[in-house]
Amino acid sequence: MFAVSAAAVPPFICCTHVYRTSTTDENQSECITTTTRLSFQSNNHPILSEEVWIPFTDDDPVVTDAHLRSMRLIIVEAFLARENLIKDGKSAEHRAKVLDFGDDETTEYAVLSHRWMAQEVDYDEMVGLAKMAVEERDEIRQRDGYQKILQSCKQAKKDGYEWLWVDTCCIDKRSSAELSEAINSMYRWYKNAKVCYAYLHDVPSTSFPTASDDEWYPGSRFDVWPEWFSRGWTLQELIAPSNVQFLNKDWKNIGDKRTLALTLHNITGIPEHILIHGLDGNRPCVAQIMSWAANRKTTRVEDRAYSLMGLLDVNMPMLYGEGKKAFHRLQLEIIRASNDQSIFAWYKDTKQPSSILADDPSCFEYCGRMELMGHDEFIRYIKKEVPEEELASIEDRLGTFPITNRGIQIWLLLRPIDVNSRTVFEACLPCRRDPRDPPVTIDLALWEYNYYRYKVPYFGRFPAEVQLRQVHLRYQDPPHLNITFEVDDSALAENGFTCCDACPKKFTGNTLMLTSTDSLCIKVYSDSLTNRRFVVGLGQFFGKDWIHVVSDESDIIPRPPGRDDTVHKYIEMLFRTPEHGQHMNKARSGADPYGQVCILHTRLPQTTRILRISSVMWKSSRMRGVKLDVFHDPGFSDILGEWTAFDVDVGVFICTSYWH
Repeated sequence: MFAVSAAAVPPFICCTHVYRTSTTDENQSECITTTTRLSFQSNNHPILSEEVWIPFTDDDPVVTDAHLRSMRLIIVEAFLARENLIKDGKSAEHRAKVLDFGDDETTEYAVLSHRWMAQEVDYDEMVGLAKMAVEERDEIRQRDGYQKILQSCKQAKKDGYEWLWVDTCCIDKRSSAELSEAINSMYRWYKNAKVCYAYLHDVPSTSFPTASDDEWYPGSRFDVWPEWFSRGWTLQELIAPSNVQFLNKDWKNIGDKRTLALTLHNITGIPEHILIHGLDGNRPCVAQIMSWAANRKTTRVEDRAYSLMGLLDVNMPMLYGEGKKAFHRLQLEIIRASNDQSIFAWYKDTKQPSSILADDPSCFEYCGRMELMGHDEFIRYIKKEVPEEELASIEDRLGTFPITNRGIQIWLLLRPIDVNSRTVFEACLPCRRDPRDPPVTIDLALWEYNYYRYKVPYFGRFPAEVQLRQVHLRYQDPPHLNITFEVDDSALAENGFTCCDACPKKFTGNTLMLTSTDSLCIKVYSDSLTNRRFVVGLGQFFGKDWIHVVSDESDIIPRPPGRDDTVHKYIEMLFRTPEHGQHMNKARSGADPYGQVCILHTRLPQTTRILRISSVMWKSSRMRGVKLDVFHDPGFSDILGEWTAFDVDVGVFICTSYWH
């Protein structure tokens, strides 16, 4: 038994210690363990809160105080002794322990960092090796994974260490609780190690590689260096320990982290001072740390997030199976603990709106020199555009952004992309990509009172005044649904119009499937009598379909010299996608649960002709029926050019008359 002390427990805090004692039951051949939980409350009096009887065998480790025995370690001398007995054909003591628990803060131990391969040795195989049949035991001992443990133990003994930690066999991965605790503690375990052996299994040379090698390590970026540098988990294993020794394929030392800092910087992008001194008191912004992982790989997609927890100083439970949601959860945990707005400064080439959170570390690839801006420096950049009375409160407002069920509530400096825009904005962040750069800006789209990340083409912007506004940044992904348009333009052909162009060019027919990558198609129609044109845009935004018409005289953005007119119209309409989507969505508010018919009338310039567009939407289908028609209106009556929506029971006659 261990002595129970609660002197350090603060008032109103309850902590629990677990103690086990063993007795022999007269009617059983095995032992019984009594597990007793003692909880200390503010008066420091222990309270018996739980007692459980659990059968166990002599081989089961007895778990005591969670802090004192937080880490399972290989007993180097015991492991090597067992291996020598087996190697010499002698019988190894079945009950001899080769693993035991230790406190990472007081125990002097070594750790192994390596690239996991197919044939590793797990916890069960490690503790049960001596009891196995000879054939099974020899198969395990011949594995590359076993040889890594053996060579690491030999190196640790040579360097004077009695304990070694290896992630393959020192964690019982059958226990989700133990696995979660180990992953949340792993950065600290590597940091507290006296030495980390980084085994580079694909380096035959006796010197550390100083230049990329396409022949030996074919591929891109990290793949032209040893594979160890391409893995997600080895990032923290490089940064956390103060002493990293690199070993080649034959376990020969080929250098250490400090002396190789410049070469390691060239390989990984990690600044030299971080490699030499670590992150304590010298932590870069979130976006820069994320950039170090941008090109690294993990076997499980969730591990791209879990492997960064220690580097970003956060903890969270493991939920394997959640996919990319793990990286979203990681970012939310960072936001709860930090006001570092560089977390929003990621980039992804996409035409669709998205969560304010990045999907993957690769979105931070171009943030390798990102840094936060001091308050005074940030104010110098914005003071000409922000009213003086708001400058005094801007620091407090920008420094807090709580997470709510609606989104991340935050004050931002917003600038509409042009004077006419009510839906797309630039947001100015207090960080920059380079010490000489201005503040980073990101594009946001407003949809139903929430703001989402959105990529707007950079040409044709006519920015308006900056506004300091409190907004909600949506961290849930918006819907992205494929929508198919069936276009009936036969009535146009009967009235002398032809479809003379389309963009993208692949949309040549009248059945158009729009996706998250191809979210817009425009069709250009020409009047054979007047040679005047109009453009019909069919798009999808936030999973909602929209239609918009542009005539020859309705250019909003001047066409740059040399640009194809159809391409220009396409980009112009893409630029206005959020507004077009909002316009049609507003007309559909309060839609019938079964479907709607939407009708738009617009006058073609300098003619007596009216263009009528009818769109049928069925709630149970992703198919949209669109009919285009023209008719004469010699009276030049007022045409508002607004969508009018009818519930399906009202418009069913129109629907059937158009398509049958």
